Amino acid sequence: MLKRAQGSASGIAGYAQKVEKRRNRFKELSADEEKELQEAFSLFDTDHSGTIDYRELKVAMRALGFAVKKDEVDAIMREYDRDDSGSIEYPEFREIMMERMGDRNPQDELAKAFKIFDDDGSGVITVRNLRRIAKELGEDVNDEELFAMIDEFDQNGDGVIDEKEFLAIMSKGADAGLVED
Repeated sequence: MLKRAQGSASGIAGYAQKVEKRRNRFKELSADEEKELQEAFSLFDTDHSGTIDYRELKVAMRALGFAVKKDEVDAIMREYDRDDSGSIEYPEFREIMMERMGDRNPQDELAKAFKIFDDDGSGVITVRNLRRIAKELGEDVNDEELFAMIDEFDQNGDGVIDEKEFLAIMSKGADAGLVED
């Protein structure tokens, strides 16, 4: 009996920690994030039922940049499909996505973004890298404009953007190129 009571107490404490951890991970969604989630939910609610099932959830999460595996989606459905209907509604989807978004590590996300630009693995972003990105985005940008971009944010004057400079751009925005006296 004592063992069961101790198990219950540690179970309650574990549950309380899990709830608190969840609460701390949630952040307020920006209007753009909220809109993105609503659009994703609507897009993947293929039968327009106001709910998404296991398959639709998996596709929606992947489309939003979360590489989820079958067993993860199964666990999510078990946890959030509270009425055992085989589907979840938008408020549950929003809760899932807020938790996932809260789990993202901004530094890891920025490192991944740097690697997208630095496709040759040189450790820097060159005019050639920017030209490729502009082409992929369908932007018509001449070399003079690309060199101006590099010059604006190249803090050490080496003619390229290293990861430190890239992180400054991404965390401070356009003001990153301004040098304070």
